[in-house]
Amino acid sequence: MKPKSTNFGSRRKFLHSSASVVAGVATYSSLPGIVHAAQGEYDMGYVYQTNKEINFEPFTWPSQPPADCPFENSTEITGLRFNGRCNEFLTPGKPPADTWYFSWASDDRLYSPFTDGAVTRLGGGVDHSVSWRLPFTTGQAVAEGDDPINLKIYSLGLTPSPPEPYGGRYPCGSLVLDGVWYYGTYCLSPEGSTYIGGQLWNWPWLGPFVGFRTSTDYGRHWTETPHTPEKPLFGETGLHGHPVKIGAPHFVDFGKNMEHSPDGYAYLVGHGAEVTDEKPRTGNLSWISGDQVYMLRVKPSIENMNDASKYEFFGGHDGNGDAIWTNDFESIKPLIDWNNNCGCVTITYNAPLKKYLMCVTDGWPTNAKMSSYILESDNITGPWKLVSYMKDFGEQGYFLNFPSKFISEDGKTAWLCYSGNFWDEANGVSIGVNPLGSHYGMVLQEVEFI
Repeated sequence: MKPKSTNFGSRRKFLHSSASVVAGVATYSSLPGIVHAAQGEYDMGYVYQTNKEINFEPFTWPSQPPADCPFENSTEITGLRFNGRCNEFLTPGKPPADTWYFSWASDDRLYSPFTDGAVTRLGGGVDHSVSWRLPFTTGQAVAEGDDPINLKIYSLGLTPSPPEPYGGRYPCGSLVLDGVWYYGTYCLSPEGSTYIGGQLWNWPWLGPFVGFRTSTDYGRHWTETPHTPEKPLFGETGLHGHPVKIGAPHFVDFGKNMEHSPDGYAYLVGHGAEVTDEKPRTGNLSWISGDQVYMLRVKPSIENMNDASKYEFFGGHDGNGDAIWTNDFESIKPLIDWNNNCGCVTITYNAPLKKYLMCVTDGWPTNAKMSSYILESDNITGPWKLVSYMKDFGEQGYFLNFPSKFISEDGKTAWLCYSGNFWDEANGVSIGVNPLGSHYGMVLQEVEFI
């Protein structure tokens, strides 16, 4: 998300062209639909990413769920302990980027989108992605190494991501499987800084999921999705605050090359809301807040990923408690339904524990302190039980996920990836740092499941 009081560099002109170099932003191939990843707001200065270990006294985060929490407490994973080890990943002299969702590929590297900040390229230089204004780009990066404290992370380039008729277009679901990278984007409106009723909001309207661009060379070249923000994959609209169900989906992390998928399907989860809302509020369904969590699945292939007819949607449970899957989008049912308490969601399969771990962030009112909670389940469709409700985590932590590569052999230790504190104050509310190391950009915290 757009940080406050951050210098993003000079505004570049962005010309729409089918075969040209556009203001140093991107190079389009003469072949229709092919985009070469290239430099965006590109700085030729030799700047390199830094990894800095931050240490603090270990502690267990107190679980403080609201009174109307619908989940039973887990008796198998009863809390989250922060072990006092954190990687502060920075780009010296440049604003760092957020929106990190790693996919563990068969080549043992981790691939992720990034945006709204800078990531260095191999050999020096910086790619600076901006999703909230011209030139509207999204970035792609790779992480090498097995130690979360000492990762080698570098940009693979930027890709144009025009949002019209919305105000911004951001990365979401990202999967690298059998050498093919599926990279999804979604839209937001009306603006990153929007005043409604005299109050400042950050992207208060969640737009639709657009579709997947694909790469068969690990992010060096891309074939753009056939869908557009105006005609997205699932036909939803978020204009004027109309609620969507599949706005910002993320792939369930099944481990290296999706090795732990139970049936060969790629599963996605995203937050949304119903048209009929029993508890309406301004900014209800935003980039970081909502009422429900929805699930869908698809047999992953280049042919299937942008074909809505190939998807199945979670439609609730039958009388025996088994999941119902339907091809009818209108029959989709919430996987999680907690009005005014949902938001950005991810799931990781912890193979040693044989547990699915869900991270949900309730970030309403979009730019203040944010609370996140961790759920666990034996089955991908639940039932879900509460591990910990982390009130004011970050204190403005968002985009939480557990990269499967960094789960220990016994499953008891993992690294929590998130971004945080894109604004230090909004609407008179000051935002602090908790746990230590939380900052705008990418954060990795070592945690223990207790």
